[in-house]
Amino acid sequence: MHLDKSELDTIHSKVTKVIREAILNGEIAPGEKLVQEELANSLGVSRMPVREALRKLEIEGLIKIEPHRGAVVKTLNIEDIEEIYNLRAQLEKIAVEQSVEKIEEEEIRKLELLVNEMEDTKEAEKFVEANITFHNLLMSNCAWKRLLFFIETLWNGFPQQTPHLLLDHTKKSNQEHKEILEAVKKKDAALAGDLVAKHISRTGHELVEKMKNTKK
Repeated sequence: MHLDKSELDTIHSKVTKVIREAILNGEIAPGEKLVQEELANSLGVSRMPVREALRKLEIEGLIKIEPHRGAVVKTLNIEDIEEIYNLRAQLEKIAVEQSVEKIEEEEIRKLELLVNEMEDTKEAEKFVEANITFHNLLMSNCAWKRLLFFIETLWNGFPQQTPHLLLDHTKKSNQEHKEILEAVKKKDAALAGDLVAKHISRTGHELVEKMKNTKK
């Protein structure tokens, strides 16, 4: 694991991101115990941000903090994926419907730039960053803060790593992003919400199929 000091996040966010990616990439295996002192030493930070990161990762469902044993990496299963993507599809649909009604031309231009960036890039990390920004911008005018908090929690973990897990995902996503953008331009909030929900559901279904095939 490596902590990039140039990132502009807080120390806590950086530590959370590094540990999360190590779990999802298989660098830290399911069942492995996460020792706060060892993580702090390897990342060059104090134990406090590591402790906060582990609490957040437990909320995301990536680890379990057990009495007398500490933090242990969980094995994510098909039910986890189905739950995450079904919830995201429904919740983001609501957030997008509320947001699109208030969207401004400058925000639409930013969405266009992000769609172009995702289509042009060949690097998975750049696609991931642009994709997160695109979805966040779609929901940026939603006034329901609790809803956005729930969505943010669901977004961490698998959703950010999808391009690494589904090799043909970006091509399908790019087409879906274009369709969503056209609905936004027309200020058709209902259509934009439906398209976002279908986009998320399709991704979740493909991840479930991949996991089923991997287990065969």
